[in-house]
Amino acid sequence: QVSLVESGGGSGQAGGSLILSCAASGDIDAIHCMGWFRQAPGKAREGVAASHTGMNREYYADSVKGRVTISQGNNKNTLYLHINNLKPEDTAKYYCAYEPRCPPVTPAQALGGPLYKYWGQGTQVTVSS
Repeated sequence: QVSLVESGGGSGQAGGSLILSCAASGDIDAIHCMGWFRQAPGKAREGVAASHTGMNREYYADSVKGRVTISQGNNKNTLYLHINNLKPEDTAKYYCAYEPRCPPVTPAQALGGPLYKYWGQGTQVTVSS
């Protein structure tokens, strides 16, 4: 069993930066996928960024590429999302997700919700213009 707890959300100004954190606890596999997703009111959930420790790859949605960086802490149990140059359209609830023993995946699969077995409760990000 794995538990995920997000933090770091809040309010920000357009052009600013935020760092979201996801603390994972429980039985964390060395080979896993972790990702950040977001959902704005009235919109579908969107994959933002993901990482695959086995393939040593990061994946980014085109909508955030160049503004967002996903990273993991040294113990691989903490996932970060650095968002730079915040835009009002970044306003959403951000969720962390984890998939154990992650097989090789395509970018679409890595940024697709169905891959992931475990989800956090989310943290709200609100960006004002």
